[in-house]
Amino acid sequence: MTTFDDREKAFEDKFAHDSQLRFNAKARCTKLLGAWAAERLGLKGAAVDAYVQQLRKADLTPAGGKVVVGTLHADFKAKGIDVTDQDLRAKYDQFLAEAVRQIETGL
Repeated sequence: MTTFDDREKAFEDKFAHDSQLRFNAKARCTKLLGAWAAERLGLKGAAVDAYVQQLRKADLTPAGGKVVVGTLHADFKAKGIDVTDQDLRAKYDQFLAEAVRQIETGL
């Protein structure tokens, strides 16, 4: 292998690693956000896990975060909880930062 090939392989490996970290952080964020929302919606036990799974599946769609925020907004509205999409997006961003921190520290 030449030096160029080695560098190319290193860049490909870094890209794959970074992509995996982004995926893991997004999945963890959705889990944290779902648990937070489930608590506010009054869900308990297995219903919390099912709700988190529902949000994780929604997050895998091309629109991802927008679908999650839209789902949360609709669910909160159905329960009479007044919250804006902007509030939910801020919470999403907060949990994404927390997810990254957890992954970086090995939690």
